[in-house]
Amino acid sequence: MTLIECIPNFSEGRRLDVVDKLAAAAASVDGVTVLDQQSDGTHNRCVITFVGDEVAIAEAAFRSIRAASELIDLNSHQGAHPRFGAADVVPFVPLRAEEMPLCVGVARGLAKRVAAELGVPAFLYEDAALVPEHRDLAVIRKGGFEELRDVIATDPARRPDEGAARVHPTAGVVAIGARSPLIAFNVNLDSDDLELAQRIAREIRERDGGMPCVKAIGLLLEDGAVQVSMNLTDYRTTSMADVVAAVGERAAKSGVTIRESEVIGLLPEDALVQIAKEALVATGFRREQVLEARVLDTLLP
Repeated sequence: MTLIECIPNFSEGRRLDVVDKLAAAAASVDGVTVLDQQSDGTHNRCVITFVGDEVAIAEAAFRSIRAASELIDLNSHQGAHPRFGAADVVPFVPLRAEEMPLCVGVARGLAKRVAAELGVPAFLYEDAALVPEHRDLAVIRKGGFEELRDVIATDPARRPDEGAARVHPTAGVVAIGARSPLIAFNVNLDSDDLELAQRIAREIRERDGGMPCVKAIGLLLEDGAVQVSMNLTDYRTTSMADVVAAVGERAAKSGVTIRESEVIGLLPEDALVQIAKEALVATGFRREQVLEARVLDTLLP
């Protein structure tokens, strides 16, 4: 049996009863295991992680998207994080790189079903993209629900890959994709200077000439502090330690320190092994030297 990971992001992080219902929708499918759920009130967003084979994972994702379309109304949604859908992004991630084509097939099949049965238009992104312009999630989500609602019917570049060229009146649209593992990682600064966080984000993100495989935005938190919110699309190229150092160095020039950092959702074990190698200058350290990893490899080959 081939296991696939799915990590949908939903536009709800304050009504925890709703978040529980979204997770329960996924867990209601036989053969699917929910591994993690996290909510953030400032972002007003939650991330749920579950695994299953290609048939079960597609059904679980569909049920969670359906629940989101029934429980979340974007017209009354407010949060710091960009969004254009109740079920905003639904990526499928292979646990082995060679299984990416399987994830692409699952994503494209789910997009057709969501559009047909729920009336929620779907964009396909990353490896599942049907057109090159849709590979980058930031491009298709530009302007959020409100902007897309106004232009989706008239701008050919903003039309969905599946479904009618109009947003669902309450659930918006959904981005469904297949991608390699990434790390959602935030660094919170001991400051209320939003411009500083936004400037640091611009300086470190790849699209503006910064660090490779880094996507970043600056956000204001509910407690008045600011955050550099990031996706590390290849932790082997740029690690969490790399971006902490880069953010800290730039913040220090303005007399600001890092308050804390946070990992959103789950991350690959190898990412932690990489950081241990860097921190300990243990160049020969291997994953096989991690006790739990060795036990699992031995008992569950």
